[in-house]
Amino acid sequence: MSITIQTRFAGALLDTDQAIPEGLAAWNGPRPKRRFQVYRNNVAVGLIGALASRFPMAEKIVGEEFFAAMAHEFIRRHPPRSPLLLNYGDDLADFVETFEPAASVSYLPDVIRLETARGRAYHAADAEPLDASILASLPAARLPALTLTLHPSVSIIRSAHPFVTIWAMNVGDMDFAPIEDWVGQDALVVRPRMTVLVQRLPPGGAAFLYALGADANLATAVEKAATEAADFDLSANLAGAIQAGAIAAIGFRENGNE
Repeated sequence: MSITIQTRFAGALLDTDQAIPEGLAAWNGPRPKRRFQVYRNNVAVGLIGALASRFPMAEKIVGEEFFAAMAHEFIRRHPPRSPLLLNYGDDLADFVETFEPAASVSYLPDVIRLETARGRAYHAADAEPLDASILASLPAARLPALTLTLHPSVSIIRSAHPFVTIWAMNVGDMDFAPIEDWVGQDALVVRPRMTVLVQRLPPGGAAFLYALGADANLATAVEKAATEAADFDLSANLAGAIQAGAIAAIGFRENGNE
């Protein structure tokens, strides 16, 4: 096929609104339109399956039929740019935010972001989590200048919805029950060793970890967290991050210097 036919072929393959490209008869034998349609259907089914395997809880929430229709529209607008589908769908959450039929499921994009982060964590570089005893041995006077390097697998996701609870119910970590306190939640996703963990963060926890991830020292990170949550608990947040394996290394920074 020429480059022009290849371009038309690729465009029509994923967009059923486009006509089947001309010039296929010599390339594809008899009945090229029928053959092309079969190939088009197989490609769409394969890509929808790839997205469903990446976002199983999103599919469970909206149902297979709705998810397939939504995924098909995503594929039409955002076809894969690589034969490697490991990261295909990383921008699905942004698409769903503007997908009108899903507007009533307002928390769905954040559930998808959580599943995206889980996949990213699974494939992230390995690193040994910090041993809690190292912090315990530090002089109290040095703690304000302490910097904490986040584990390579860490993602922090913030939402105006209780998406961690919704995800946990659908994955089976919690029993299904009405959510009476519909408030926003923040999540930590991390894979300290072999298993990807999802942990709901306490008040100020996301701001605290964001600051640490931006290379702020402990004093600055606490200040940012306390500005957001007056009841920020440093001990609980620090212990939670260490226990989850979200901290990989320490350093020190005072007045902008190492």
